[in-house]
Amino acid sequence: MQDTASTPYTIEISPITKPGGQYQWAIRKNGKLVERSDRPHPTEAKAEASALAAVERSMHSTVGGRW
Repeated sequence: MQDTASTPYTIEISPITKPGGQYQWAIRKNGKLVERSDRPHPTEAKAEASALAAVERSMHSTVGGRW
């Protein structure tokens, strides 16, 4: 049995074709798309940092009862 309660979020970083050489991210909660990036990021690391910040915002809003 897999424990998804402790880590329900998944971050997917993927390259985009236009503009080339940039990255986007998508956040999934229990496999369901929750949010995706609205702008390209110049590096994979910056895309990941942006996604982690979005997860933090989501987790804090969940505690407040908004999600």
